[in-house]
Amino acid sequence: MLLINELHNYSALYSDWNLDNRLNVNGNNHGNNRDGHAFGIALESKTMKTYENLYPEITSKENLHLAYKKARKRKTKKEYVQEFRKDLKKNLSLLRIELLLHSYKPKPLETFIIRDPKTRKINKSDFKDRIVHHALCNIIEPIFERIFIFDSYANRLGKGTLSALNRFDFFKRKVSKNNTKNCFILKADIRHYFDTVSHEILINIIKRKIKDEKIIWLIKQILSNFNSEVKGKGMPLGNLTSQFFANVYLNELDYFVKHKLKIKYYIRYVDDFVIFNSNKEILEKNKEKINLFLKNELKLELHPDKSKIIYLGRGVSFVGFRIFYYYKLLKRFNRKNIQRKLKECSLLKDNINYNKFYETIQGSFAYMNNANTYRLKRRLIMKIEKSFPNELADIEINRWLKIAKP
Repeated sequence: MLLINELHNYSALYSDWNLDNRLNVNGNNHGNNRDGHAFGIALESKTMKTYENLYPEITSKENLHLAYKKARKRKTKKEYVQEFRKDLKKNLSLLRIELLLHSYKPKPLETFIIRDPKTRKINKSDFKDRIVHHALCNIIEPIFERIFIFDSYANRLGKGTLSALNRFDFFKRKVSKNNTKNCFILKADIRHYFDTVSHEILINIIKRKIKDEKIIWLIKQILSNFNSEVKGKGMPLGNLTSQFFANVYLNELDYFVKHKLKIKYYIRYVDDFVIFNSNKEILEKNKEKINLFLKNELKLELHPDKSKIIYLGRGVSFVGFRIFYYYKLLKRFNRKNIQRKLKECSLLKDNINYNKFYETIQGSFAYMNNANTYRLKRRLIMKIEKSFPNELADIEINRWLKIAKP
């Protein structure tokens, strides 16, 4: 008789499904962060407000439809998306019934290997499960967004690698007094982060804000779907929820660094972080305290080979760039990725969509403009001109030449 009032008539459950494309139940305030957060203070205390009875919002028709739209983004031509869309109301209704009756169980993950440049095992969820991930994050992500520090840059709206790079430049100038003083950087990496996240600790962190056992049940279903070498540990690379949970988990580290150690100049991007100081000995002490905190509180540890204190004059690798006092270079794998894209375009030039090709060129060159890449851009333009001698108008070549200016 569970939820009998909700499910008394299956046909009624989806016959009045309102597919309102204008609705946004996410309602988050990602865009409210400003650089006024000079040294990365969160908008809301980690322990201030708690939230109850959110499961009806997650399982609402409107939220599930919004989640479907997000899950299909840039994948509308995929066969599995088209198949789901054939009977959209029914499929979303069936999914809603599973969530309401707690009979929902994710399908096994599809695993494949990528090299970018490190070899990584990526896990792909079924399309229906991705809808559930979006439905969950639509509702609870805004709650945690308000307690995230300003200087956490991965998988957050309005953040990203280039924002992290700009913040790096800002902190670099602050600590080095506009490149006139020594600047040392603790560049740290958490060892096997996604494989070693403790489910128990993560759930306890989430419970401090979310007082809804139905949501906790759903999160446990998602976490347990990952076949880890150690039971109760790990999250699949590639899941939307894993990206979100990664920030929730390491927000504990962020608060320790900012509020316990009182460190001003700190930036984190997923499991990589940097700390700036003019005193190398202070960074050594910070490193020891952080590693002890990670081991005792989060059951993690710094990677012994990838966590080092580096003099900025020798260059520090961060978010795809190698950064020095006065200039920045693209890391080798980023250069190779851009060159690979252009080579693919050359091989497909007989059937190429030139609008997309132009977008690829513009995006690549705009990205390269964040580093000192004038010679690289000139070489790429020469290759483009050689590969497309007749197809491309002179006006396009001239446009790229302007883009290529440092």
